[in-house]
Amino acid sequence: MRTITSFFILLLVFGFCSTAFGKVYIDIDSPAFQKFPVAIPEFKNFGEGSDQEKLSAWFADRVAYGLKITGFFNIISRDAFLENRTDSEKIDFPSWKAIGADFLISGGFSQSGQNLVVEFRLFDTIEGKLVTGKKYWGKPDEKNAMVFKFADEILVALTGKGGVFDTRIAFAGRKGNCSEIYTMKFDGSDPVKITSYDSLTLLPRWSPDGSKMSFTSYKTGNPDCYITDLTSGKTEKISSFKGLNLLTSWSPDGKRILLVLSKDENIDIYVKHLDSGKLQRLTKDRSIDVSPVWSPDGSKIAFVSNRSGSPQIFVMDSEGGNIRRLTFEGSYNSSPCWSPDGTRIAYEGSSNGNFQIFSIGENGENPLQLTFESGGGESPSWSADGRYLTFSSVRDDRIRICVINSNGLNLRVMPYIKGMESFKNPSWSGHLNLY
Repeated sequence: MRTITSFFILLLVFGFCSTAFGKVYIDIDSPAFQKFPVAIPEFKNFGEGSDQEKLSAWFADRVAYGLKITGFFNIISRDAFLENRTDSEKIDFPSWKAIGADFLISGGFSQSGQNLVVEFRLFDTIEGKLVTGKKYWGKPDEKNAMVFKFADEILVALTGKGGVFDTRIAFAGRKGNCSEIYTMKFDGSDPVKITSYDSLTLLPRWSPDGSKMSFTSYKTGNPDCYITDLTSGKTEKISSFKGLNLLTSWSPDGKRILLVLSKDENIDIYVKHLDSGKLQRLTKDRSIDVSPVWSPDGSKIAFVSNRSGSPQIFVMDSEGGNIRRLTFEGSYNSSPCWSPDGTRIAYEGSSNGNFQIFSIGENGENPLQLTFESGGGESPSWSADGRYLTFSSVRDDRIRICVINSNGLNLRVMPYIKGMESFKNPSWSGHLNLY
């Protein structure tokens, strides 16, 4: 996992962010929310040389791409522009309002050898003022990170909360009879291979701080649980009882893990304390209990059980008591995943012959179906900010990783990785401080 260490130091802030005055331009949770139109003309070349790499257009296009995939912005075509570039000292705001732009992003750059300086500015065209601006220094190969960093700043300024540009999605990528664990960025770029076992390896899960990855692998013939340190590459076997070993969730403090084991002649849920190695059994029902996941505060655990006759979502406290059924609609509900704020649980449920993605309030209220496509949806995982869900779905006869906004809109299918036959078990990291 690559962390940008040499990249830019923030030196200049132009104007004041709207959030400094307590103003939020975009209430993305409002039922009446509409994407805000933004114009992004080509950036200026402030350097002495010619723009041989065509960075003027590249920066504008890349900022547009970063904002578009958030699902909150409508990018106005440059064909509609009355001018191609902007001078921040002499912006004709009425001209930009005339083409329907509520916001304007302008910028410039200069490059000398391995030194790159980029300026970004966001303007409110309605009020005719600067919202926020940043200036970054770095190397040419860090320009994409600069763009996403400013896209994150835009979200902070306009919505009061940053995005997930510094997160990654882990998944199991399959080729033939083998699957390995990979990670990729929020936009599907930069795939990184984590395991190379030439076996069936699946169910990746990030540790809360993003420094470790857990998974189950058949590399020794039995489905055993492992934890890999993503910095050192050191891997430790955590559970290897005869039969099923599935590591499904880390506690919020990273000190405990939830396991599904079949060692006691039944499939039950256990918690393991990583410091002492103590193993505690949480469920003792004759039914099958699987897919446990901790609530964000660590006080409750959602899980799947067939104790009511069909697989349904249940919730218990962290010690295994006070079990209550959560889902009552649908004949088969599984793979629960708690939202970061603890208010909703996403899951996969059977609907008209396919599994689709649903979410429900943590007390069982307001169940919502989020996907309706014929390819279905399985194994949901929330983004760190709670605005998105990733899941696997059949697309073009392959199982692919998809992302939707938490309201079910703005479906994106992640790019296909050459040679890979399927992508399953997505797991979204927390913020990794990539910048």
